[in-house]
Amino acid sequence: MAYYFSEPSHTFNEYLLVPGYSSAECMPANVSLRTPIVKYKKGEKSALYANIPMVSAIMQAVSDDRMAIALAQEGGISFIFGSQSIESEAAMVSRVKNYKAGFIVSDSNVKPDTTLEEVLKLKERTGHSTMAVTDDGTANGKLLGIVTSRDYRVSRMERSVKVEEFMTPFDKLITAPADTSLKIANDIIWDNKLNSLPLVDDKQHLVYMVFRKDYDSHKANSLELLDEHKRYVVGAGINTRDYAERVPALVEAGADVLCIDSSEGFSEWQSRTLEWVRTKYKDTVKVGAGNVVDREGFRFLAEAGADFIKVGIGGGSICITREQKGIGRGQATALIEVAAARDEYFKETGVYI
Repeated sequence: MAYYFSEPSHTFNEYLLVPGYSSAECMPANVSLRTPIVKYKKGEKSALYANIPMVSAIMQAVSDDRMAIALAQEGGISFIFGSQSIESEAAMVSRVKNYKAGFIVSDSNVKPDTTLEEVLKLKERTGHSTMAVTDDGTANGKLLGIVTSRDYRVSRMERSVKVEEFMTPFDKLITAPADTSLKIANDIIWDNKLNSLPLVDDKQHLVYMVFRKDYDSHKANSLELLDEHKRYVVGAGINTRDYAERVPALVEAGADVLCIDSSEGFSEWQSRTLEWVRTKYKDTVKVGAGNVVDREGFRFLAEAGADFIKVGIGGGSICITREQKGIGRGQATALIEVAAARDEYFKETGVYI
């Protein structure tokens, strides 16, 4: 039931910090922004950290697989939006997990009879200039060649010309076996001054692509957030309706952490969802819940089994919850009260959320 707070509710711009004493050791170089994401017990470590304290909202206009990759490169975590089909969301998660492994499943593939016009349209759609030419135009078809922007000149070629007429054919490509390690693949790329290296099986079917730019990206992003298999960490949003089908698909796709996406988390629906996840997966699947704005909401979700709890309702610049539902609370007031409840919960249970 809704409740009216009689005391003032404050936002962050109403507060300023009073600086305390700073020692000689208090300098930016000594600061670590590494942040635990999921709950942990006193004396233990969290099962999941972010290298910078930043996540992206579970919103269609914000968090897709591209945002997930970009944010993981900087050390944060993106939660891919759940307001799409289960298959589509799982595919986004899978693309993120496959991206950082260094072994990329090609998403830009053409057939020998594909025209230059179609190549240009595919490049515009994917943003990728390197395309695998396979017998059936799929990511794992028999590799017949490679097309890059160096293979054609738009100003001097007819748009109807076929790929087979200007591609670099297989016999002129440098390739490697499908079981080649990432280190060796990168050595081959550097030794031969390549931009990409196709990995093929014993039947000449394309398995993966390894790109020079991924090596450069790794060196340039020292804080990138990786799992134990050197893949980018990614989260995914779920709801309280189709979780029995969506959660298994996202777990299978490789999602590192899930979060119930709702404007208001103090509900039986969220506790049911958490109970189902715990019953099926125990503690192997990490799932957050929310949002809440007070002590009672926090306690409810903490006791229901949430691994982390989101705080604040309707505070974003593009969030319409307050206008649509008429609920919310000053962000600073909500955070202060929930932080106190979190400390209280830690003293009682030894679990820090």
